[in-house]
This record gives sequence, C-alpha cells and structure tokens, in this order.
Amino acid sequence: MQPEPHSMEPSNRTAISEFILKGFSGYPALEHLLFPLCSSMYLVTLLGNSAIVAVSTLDARLHTPMYFFLGNLSILDICYTSTFVPLMLVHLLSSRKTISFTGCAIQMCLSLSTGSTECLLLAIMAYDRYLAICQPLRYPVLMTNRLCLVLAGASWALCLLKSVTETVIAMRLPFCGHHVIRHFTCEILAVLKLACGDTSVSDAFLLVGAILLLPVPLTLICLSYMLILATILRVPSAAGRRKAFSTCSAHLAVVLLFYSTIIFMYMRPKSKEAHISDQVFTVLYAVVTPMLNPIIYSLRNKEVKEAARKAWGSRRACR
Repeated sequence: MQPEPHSMEPSNRTAISEFILKGFSGYPALEHLLFPLCSSMYLVTLLGNSAIVAVSTLDARLHTPMYFFLGNLSILDICYTSTFVPLMLVHLLSSRKTISFTGCAIQMCLSLSTGSTECLLLAIMAYDRYLAICQPLRYPVLMTNRLCLVLAGASWALCLLKSVTETVIAMRLPFCGHHVIRHFTCEILAVLKLACGDTSVSDAFLLVGAILLLPVPLTLICLSYMLILATILRVPSAAGRRKAFSTCSAHLAVVLLFYSTIIFMYMRPKSKEAHISDQVFTVLYAVVTPMLNPIIYSLRNKEVKEAARKAWGSRRACR
C-alpha cells in the first residue's frame, strides 16, 4: 500500500534543523583576503552611518526632509549590513559554518526587508531632491513633515510585510535533507535552490516584488535626476553648475551600482546552479554600497561637515 503523499511532508520539513553556509570555503585565499576587507568596510559603514544619524538628530538646522531621509537611509544601511556581515566574518575564520533553521529564516526576512526598503527610499530621496531643486518655491508646501513620515513609514511597513510573506513561503518548502547553502548568507535565491518541491509560488512573488522594487524606482530616480540636470544647466554660474553636477553624478553612481547588481541577481533567468559571481555581486550591493552611502550623500556635504564640527567642538568644550 502506497503511503499518503502528504505524510512525507512533515519529515521533509522537520529533517532540517540547521543549514551549512558554504560561502567562499572553496577559496581559502579569497577568505583570507575578504576578512580584513569586509571588516574594514563594515566598520566604516557603522561609523559613517552612525555619525550621520547622530549629527542630523543633534543639529536643529538639519531637521529638514532631506536629512530625515538620509537618517533613515543610514539606519537602514546599519540594519542591512548587520543582518549578515557579523556572521559572515565569523564564518570566514571558522571551519564550522552553520546557522539554525530559525536563524536562517530571520536573517532572510530582515535582509529582504531592509534591502527592499532601501530600493524605495532611494527613489523617495531622488523625488525629494527633484522637488527641492526644480520646485523650490512650492517645496515646503509639497514635502511636509507629515508626508515625510508617511513615505518613510509606508516603505518600512510594506517591505517588512512583503519580506515576511516571501520568507514564510520559501521556508515552508520541503528540502528533502538538502542543507548546504552555496552562499555566505541565507539569501532567498540560494535557499530556493535547495528546495525539492514546487517553487513556482515563491518565484512568482519574487518576480512581482523585483519588478515593483527595481525597474520602477530606478526609472523614477533616473527621471528625477534628468529633470534636476536640466534645471542645473540653466544655472548661470559655471561653478554652481559644476558643484551640482558633481553631487548628482556621485549620487547616480552609487544608485546605479546598487540597482544594477540587484537587478542582475533578481531579474535574470533562474538557475539551479550556484555561481561564485552571485556572492561577489551580493558583496557589491550589500557591503560596498552601504559603506559608500554616507560618504557620497552626506560627508561631502558642507552642512553636514559644519554640523559635525559644531557637535565635536561642543563636546570638547564640555570636557
């Protein structure tokens, strides 16, 4: 007598108590190179983004929509990198590269949520700059404090809901004892490669999410910057044009690095084979970009530098 098909599912699902994150273990020399490199970048990310949050909170002159969104971006970058970089650094030095089933689900959900939120927040920031530069007289009326809170809050909430849904669907799939993830983090595409069941529902959710969070925001960002550049070209001062163009091009460079690597990961044809390039691209958008954001968006900014000097001066005076 044949056993019931559904009677096999619980054993398939409960057989996995932990996953092995293979990561770069096949490349020992690369592991030795990545540890100091990723440690340094993570430290710069923490210090740079923490400084932006502190300065934009402490200095009343920076209580504007632009710095509100920059503060959100900095908090996002800290959360995003902290979901996987500390464990990745431990695994780079350890021969035991395991993560519990629950830990893997939490890591997947948090990295999906923070990464997705960053996609929306970068588009919101570009729209904010478009209003500030192209509609300066109407800007205070259009970009109110309430709208800022709604835009940021909706981005965080909607992306968290989306990520919880995607994680639950993915982690409920049967893995049939497959537990070696060919990645250094519980990245959802890498986990789905282990599934021995039908992944079509999960694939459909990921595709819809990728379309809504990648080409759509990127198009809005490019459109916003095209309109900004058109406005800048009408500025009579050559020095003013150069400064504005330098700032916009730096912003666009970081945005294009972030989006192009994620689009490569999430919008190309799916493959059951794991490639080292997947992990390299993950390092680019998940480690390098968060490190560059505070440098490009804020630390090159005169107002932020002055606020930082003021905060540092007042602290030394208190001593």
